[in-house]
Amino acid sequence: MYCKDRSNIIASITNFIANNGGNIVYIDQHVDREQDIFFMRLESEFEDDSFSIEDFKILFKNTLVDQFKIKWRIYASGIKPKMALFVSKYDHCLYDILGRYNSGELFLEIPFILSNHLDLKPIVDSFKIPFYHIPVTKDTKKEAEQKQLELLTSHNIDFIVLARYMQIVSETLIDKYPNKIINIHHSFLPAFVGAKPYHSAYKRGVKIIGATSHYVTEELDAGPIIEQDVTRVSHTHSIDDLISKGRDLEKIVLANAIKLHTNRKVMVYNNKTLIFS
Repeated sequence: MYCKDRSNIIASITNFIANNGGNIVYIDQHVDREQDIFFMRLESEFEDDSFSIEDFKILFKNTLVDQFKIKWRIYASGIKPKMALFVSKYDHCLYDILGRYNSGELFLEIPFILSNHLDLKPIVDSFKIPFYHIPVTKDTKKEAEQKQLELLTSHNIDFIVLARYMQIVSETLIDKYPNKIINIHHSFLPAFVGAKPYHSAYKRGVKIIGATSHYVTEELDAGPIIEQDVTRVSHTHSIDDLISKGRDLEKIVLANAIKLHTNRKVMVYNNKTLIFS
């Protein structure tokens, strides 16, 4: 939740939860002094069997939301969000995500995996997850997007992950899933954009390379950043070495971004993220 900073916000919310049978097990807050905005993330437990999250939302809105002009979201922690995975031909992020998913590391469901190519279908089939092939060309892009939307809607998808999906996502999808489409960029943004970032980095003799996971917006590779990481390189490393190291970073950064999103630890405000512990 966030709202204009003012006195008595924390006390009002914590008292409200306590008065409604809740026990707070986590709380973190931050005040952006430049914009005078108060942010807070809070987790509570309710032991009463008659507790209804829908009734709680209504009561919270009527009691505090209007008073403090709060922008808010409340989730039930036991419900796994549904993630659609979009891929193309690169398999390193796909293998990593499916491995973590299969081991139970990721708290989510994957109803299906979609690709504009057939190359990765055998991998998806081996994990027994439905695979959908929707080719995308300049002439069929709108038709393909409509098929994608139909799939996403029919499976009640909560968010989308682009695991090196090599197509620009349309405004239609972005509007349907604002701050709910996660991309992995093979660069430490903003730097060395383009089709061959490692070649550009190699020519510049860089000492670190990185990867960036961010939410997708209409401005290409300029959405709110969720997670980043870097690794050191030197003149002894070849382009192949840089690509290999970069792919390792991409896997880790994307997996961490997915975890942060599914655990509701990311808050977006003015194209910037707050990442709570």
